[in-house]
Amino acid sequence: MASERILAVDDSATILEMIKAILVSAGYEVITASDGAEALATARAEEPDLILLDVMLPKFDGYRVCRLLKFDQKYKSIPIIMLTAKTEEQAMATGIRTGADQYLTKPIEPERLLSAGRRRAR
Repeated sequence: MASERILAVDDSATILEMIKAILVSAGYEVITASDGAEALATARAEEPDLILLDVMLPKFDGYRVCRLLKFDQKYKSIPIIMLTAKTEEQAMATGIRTGADQYLTKPIEPERLLSAGRRRAR
């Protein structure tokens, strides 16, 4: 059986590599994107089992990427976890309102990231 595929999106190469290393070591296949436009195109082309999506991204922010995917019949079932440094209640509410399934704040412990991934991947 193929491993679950996770799309990790962050504009920080360091954070993206850390997330990828954690997920790959747990047996996930990880594809990456570093801006909102790339995230949207990759999600549509690859149809991952889960998307870990940063909010503050160049080109399209994470809220817009989430909204575009969640309001599209073809992609709305892909779970999206917003992963961001924004901790304000309003930012979290915006993430949920745009269709995010969960909202986690950075920095995130590896076990918390893996736990969220296990609960959300299709």
